[in-house]
Amino acid sequence: MKIDSLHQLFLKSSGICTDTRSIKKDCLFFALKGENFNGNKFTSEAIKKGAFKVIIDESQYQIPSGETILYEDVLTTLQELASFHRNYLNIPIIALTGSNGKTTTKELINCVLSKKYKTTATIGNLNNHIGVPLTILSMDSETEIGVVEMGANHLKEIELLASITQPNYGYITNFGKAHLEGFGGLEGVIQGKTELYRYLKEHNQSVFINANDIKQLKYSEEINKITFGDKNQDFQIELLAATNKLSVTFQDLTIQSHLIGIYNFNNIAAAIAIGSYLKVSNEDIKEAIEAYIPSNNRSQIIEKESNKIILDAYNANPSSMMAALENFIQYDGKNKLLFLGDMFELGSDSEKEHQHIVSFIEKNVEGVAYLIGENFYNTKTNASNIHKIEHFEALNSLLENQIFEEQYILIKASRGMALERILDIKCFN
Repeated sequence: MKIDSLHQLFLKSSGICTDTRSIKKDCLFFALKGENFNGNKFTSEAIKKGAFKVIIDESQYQIPSGETILYEDVLTTLQELASFHRNYLNIPIIALTGSNGKTTTKELINCVLSKKYKTTATIGNLNNHIGVPLTILSMDSETEIGVVEMGANHLKEIELLASITQPNYGYITNFGKAHLEGFGGLEGVIQGKTELYRYLKEHNQSVFINANDIKQLKYSEEINKITFGDKNQDFQIELLAATNKLSVTFQDLTIQSHLIGIYNFNNIAAAIAIGSYLKVSNEDIKEAIEAYIPSNNRSQIIEKESNKIILDAYNANPSSMMAALENFIQYDGKNKLLFLGDMFELGSDSEKEHQHIVSFIEKNVEGVAYLIGENFYNTKTNASNIHKIEHFEALNSLLENQIFEEQYILIKASRGMALERILDIKCFN
């Protein structure tokens, strides 16, 4: 079956499903495969649960009565269907990527644009070779603008996602030390992320540029640019305060956000610039940003008993860890606690980058630091205020008889550490 015919079936269906545990009646079930699973094996179960058609790539799972459609590769078919659907919709799409801040920026942009348009944006961080197609296929005839987050941990991934999404606008949050193992170093990160710029240039589309970021200006030469920054740009946005929650000024407005950390200023500024460029009123921009409250362990501010906690345990890399620490040391309070967990996917740079964080803490952080995980455990330090704990279970035992009161606490780690579990330890209750 050709993609245009499959698309007609898709339009008649209730949407796409890839997991029989969340099947929807009359959906198209795509039998995806991975290292530890084979969706083809669930063909009969998907049909019994109400799937309209099942897309498979192994002939032994074909059903003669016609509920299955055989393709060479299910994942490729999903991506091709998404690309076809994107052309069918013919709506403006904004694509964004970067090492840090992608999801927060995406959510802010979505909040702002939703004030004027029916938008569809990436849910959570479904930003890979499967999540991006699913995001596009979640858009329907009512969608007026799409906002698509693109993640990558190796070269050519953004190139693929851009070819599927075919964005009209792009934005790169920053280049940082993330996924160094897959990219082979910072230069590889830059090469991989700027695949979005190369797509936009080739297709004569436009890019939003943080003009305060010299690298973004350098790598976006000869592309149609819409700039924002603190002076002489298309949109002038200035930081007003960052000691507690961030506030910014734009034209005649003062916007007070619920976000903390100066590193979030650029995320807010991007949302303001994109919203203003797309004719969202200043009043609506202000209302949207001031209403946005971070969640899902991303720079959440939690008041627990007498403690003030910054929970930023969704992800971590050397760049975002340093940004969080630099913000943390600006706080004037005397009682400070750090709980930092290992950073993953750093490859041969792991030892160096973890040691760099420890050295920074030794020189700059007043208060007690608990460093959790095998990578931090293997670093070197003689500082009396730094405690290295190899496993989370050992941390639990260490803290079970302590009580923390009136502390300013930062919790940050890579997602695999699940460091938000700290809040369940008795010392916080």
